[in-house]
Amino acid sequence: MSLKDQLDLQRLPRHIAIIMDGNGRWAKERGQDRLYGHHQGVESVRDIVEGCAELGIEYLTLYAFSTENWDRPVYEVNGIMELLVTTIRKEVETLNKNNIRLHVIGDMSMLPAHCQRELKEAMDITAPNSGLNLVMALSYSARWEILQAARAIAKDAQTGKLNPDELTPDVWEKYLCTAGLPDPELMIRTSGEHRISNFLLYQLAYAELYFTNTRWPDFRKENLYEAILNYQTRERRFGKTSEQIQQNEEIVS
Repeated sequence: MSLKDQLDLQRLPRHIAIIMDGNGRWAKERGQDRLYGHHQGVESVRDIVEGCAELGIEYLTLYAFSTENWDRPVYEVNGIMELLVTTIRKEVETLNKNNIRLHVIGDMSMLPAHCQRELKEAMDITAPNSGLNLVMALSYSARWEILQAARAIAKDAQTGKLNPDELTPDVWEKYLCTAGLPDPELMIRTSGEHRISNFLLYQLAYAELYFTNTRWPDFRKENLYEAILNYQTRERRFGKTSEQIQQNEEIVS
């Protein structure tokens, strides 16, 4: 019996964000080069994207490459970029066929030109799709994003486009990479690390955090269902009391 059968389909998170950690350690544990782990991790991406689409999850954000990852050995960075290009070329038709729309957040200008071209083409092809929104965080870090937003707000205030007294959370969010996307309700990190590593620091304010020891190349749909089941045991209070939440639920029902 699959854990999928135990899910409450009426209480699924609308947006799931995942830190895909553990490719390198998974490979080293098998006496392989770190790049081997990244290649195997692509299979997990396929499986989890498919699983989210099957469940009707609206948004899936995958932390694929951080701004700090540029400091890794050159051969590994180059290998990841090539893997990114070949994967996009291979998968864009499948994404389109399954009504999945691709988005990218992060500093695209840091990516090699051929990566930028492939990503833009894939985003253009899938733009009309209305199913799962697959958001790839590439050359992304939350501190970079927040600085970019602060800089843009300061410029708009300087030129008179924005009154600083009218800066609200709704206005602030329009300056983030994730403008137009709902905040994640569930954040999953694989491979046993218990931190969020500069990922969506603003957007994860009320996300439920789930950590698993499973390395990313071993993470499959059953692991996803297990994480969602755990999420469904949480009481999401947003600063309110349990009694207030229960009263609201009674009013709605």
